[in-house]
Amino acid sequence: MRLDDFDNDINVEDQRGQSFGGGGGGGLLLGLLPMIGSRFGCGGIVVVLIIFAVFGGLGNLGGLVGGGGSSAPTRSERSGGAGGTGAAAACGVDAATKATCNAFSSAENTWEQLFARSGERFEAPKLVFYGGSGQSGCGAAMSAMGPFYCPSDQGIYIDTSFYDELANKFGAAGDFAQYYVVAHEFGHHIQTLTGASERVRRAQQSGSEAEGNAMSVRLELQADCYAGVWAAQNRNRLEPGDVEEGMTAAQAIGDDTLQRRGGGRVAPESFTHGTSAQRQAWLRRGLESGDPAQCDTFSGAI
Repeated sequence: MRLDDFDNDINVEDQRGQSFGGGGGGGLLLGLLPMIGSRFGCGGIVVVLIIFAVFGGLGNLGGLVGGGGSSAPTRSERSGGAGGTGAAAACGVDAATKATCNAFSSAENTWEQLFARSGERFEAPKLVFYGGSGQSGCGAAMSAMGPFYCPSDQGIYIDTSFYDELANKFGAAGDFAQYYVVAHEFGHHIQTLTGASERVRRAQQSGSEAEGNAMSVRLELQADCYAGVWAAQNRNRLEPGDVEEGMTAAQAIGDDTLQRRGGGRVAPESFTHGTSAQRQAWLRRGLESGDPAQCDTFSGAI
């Protein structure tokens, strides 16, 4: 996909090379548990603790833990403001970082235009790079979480080493596969702006764990659809093979595929992001329609 270089005024922070309290995996896990609990309940915390104890970490959960959890958002500073390092410095570290900034900038411009057309107010998120471990408004960040969105500080958190894992471990290589990751997390920001994340949070608080998981699936599939909308709005920049790269990535990170890869049984009641087929279907819906209104995963069957 041929993307322009990032706009210099995007809000970017770079935590790479910084030291954060807690150090080891145990400290980071303790910082992560409140975020997991708010999204998946006590059962989710228990599952993660078991995985951590058995496998010595969060294993290949990757982006499954991150995503569209919800709490009250706060306005983020623009690039170069408090806490910001400036786009030029942060985005020029390496090719993967620059590609992430290009995709983030494109998504920001695209959604700002879509909001303007519908007369809605758009507020841009921030992009935060970290390496190995970091700190977000939702608690500790760690590479095993994969890319995630934190609504508390409206930040998209990415350790670019995830792209290597996506390509080498999950067989989803290519620039569009990486852009899909960024666009999906940007979709979670759109859900914060529209109130969808907050509605899901309230529903999860009042329902059972299974009901909460089902709502999480709908939220994640909508973010996939929004990623497709972004690509459709930039269709003239797509290159041969891009759509296939996106579909391969969506297939690789479906809940059923990940559970099979992990050697366990496929347990639909535990799904939080949707099956591979569902993720591909909603990404495709966004790609084919280019219309956010077609991304209503909360009405009817998915």
